Amino acid sequence: MYRIILGCVVACVLCALGVAADTPLLPNQFGPWQAEAPAKTLQVRDLGATWSSWPGGEGVLAEAGLGRIEQRAYKNGDDEVTLRAFVLRDPSSAFELYTFLLAPGMKDAGLGADSAGADRNARFQVGNIVVQAEISPNAKAQGLQELLTALQAKADQTPLPPVRNYLPERGRAFGSEKYALGPAGFRAAMNSLGQEVSKNLTDAVGFQNGAEAMLANYHGAHGSGTLVLLDYPTPQLAEQHLHHLEQALPESAKRAGVNVERKASLLSLVFAATSAEYSRAMRDGVNYETQVAWNERGQKATEPPIMMMMYKIFLFTGLLLGVATGIGIAFGGFRVIIKRLFPGKVFDRPENIEVLQLGLSGKKIDPTDMY
Repeated sequence: MYRIILGCVVACVLCALGVAADTPLLPNQFGPWQAEAPAKTLQVRDLGATWSSWPGGEGVLAEAGLGRIEQRAYKNGDDEVTLRAFVLRDPSSAFELYTFLLAPGMKDAGLGADSAGADRNARFQVGNIVVQAEISPNAKAQGLQELLTALQAKADQTPLPPVRNYLPERGRAFGSEKYALGPAGFRAAMNSLGQEVSKNLTDAVGFQNGAEAMLANYHGAHGSGTLVLLDYPTPQLAEQHLHHLEQALPESAKRAGVNVERKASLLSLVFAATSAEYSRAMRDGVNYETQVAWNERGQKATEPPIMMMMYKIFLFTGLLLGVATGIGIAFGGFRVIIKRLFPGKVFDRPENIEVLQLGLSGKKIDPTDMY
């Protein structure tokens, strides 16, 4: 009987998982857009020629924990859009894929905080979902706003990695931002930013110890360069990998002035800087502040001053001593009065008193003589 019940429970769980997996992610309709056909589930090999233009894409998908790829075509009158949704392990993994799909020359697509587009294509991130959109010439990416709202209810809303906010905004080339949480993403990022000579730094970064990387190209009136930020769980790990990176830096990079600097748990490197001044300006613009936790309890503004607290302590201590003294005197007086009125009958009755004697004299002590 137990085996039958257990088998039924397992079957129900598997069925539930199967239903969840088969539930389409992309809706049948959003806004004026109507799906032309049911959603299709793709494999990486089905992505075709469009994906081959992104070197290292398969490694990034594997590193980001790809769950599934869903594709669906929609129409709105004469306008068409083909959507491809990637479901990743978590929002940080999705952010790695989203930045991998960015390219210089793209512009903000207006679809949430993380969206970009160029000509007839757009991509945006919603939690652990990244969407690629191929849009007909007359359609606008902003028309996908209702799709963004629909996907927000299905996506994992865990916060994105803080290191994404450390990059300076001034002079940053939009579309050059790259995030990596593993070797595949880091190699692809360095390659896309034109820093192939430094790809051998991957092993020294220490992704196995929880490192995260954020990269971007910068251009300004006073120079240009590539900024690499490496965030670690602790300052100790950052210091350890600082030495590893210094040893792994190519001699050509060292001659060009590339070095590793640490600020608490964050390491920074600047490649291809046109001048030492511009390299320093990029580092000075990093939005990273260390925080020190102070756990000692302090006095709150609502608490009374220390002198008032001491006054109350002494006052109540004095009152307690006064009450104890009064009770002692009252009991002593009561005892004396009772002994005077009823000698030997209430207190100190002779038959209840035992006198210990050392026997130094032959005279025996009579307890009644003590009163």
